[in-house]
Amino acid sequence: MTASHCPKCNSAQLVRNGILNHRQRYRCKHCAYNFTVDKVGKGINSYYVIKALQLYIEGVSFREIERLLGVSHVSVMNWVKKYQVKAPQNRLYHPTYKILNHKELSEFFSSRENVQGAGMIVTELGDKFMVIRWERFRD
Repeated sequence: MTASHCPKCNSAQLVRNGILNHRQRYRCKHCAYNFTVDKVGKGINSYYVIKALQLYIEGVSFREIERLLGVSHVSVMNWVKKYQVKAPQNRLYHPTYKILNHKELSEFFSSRENVQGAGMIVTELGDKFMVIRWERFRD
């Protein structure tokens, strides 16, 4: 099996660059990236990447994202670095969240005091829903 494109920059300018563990290594002439063809890694569904980045932007900590999605907090940190995501630096609001099923979500929205006085977003989380709510810090 031969490489046709660089996995980093997608260039077709490749040269063979030795053998490592009985596998052919290649080097990209464009970006100087070294790689092997049959590098098999554990693929992460893009749903989890997008959901983790959304939660990070909403102010949820890395460890909380790990507990919610079942994905390592280190992976989440790496995705934040890779996609250069910046969390807003607004310290006037404090996000809180709840995980609810469909029935609990409808009951939550039927109560007027749950809806007033705060910004809110609802996002799907598997077969449940996450309600993220921002309340102003009290001075």
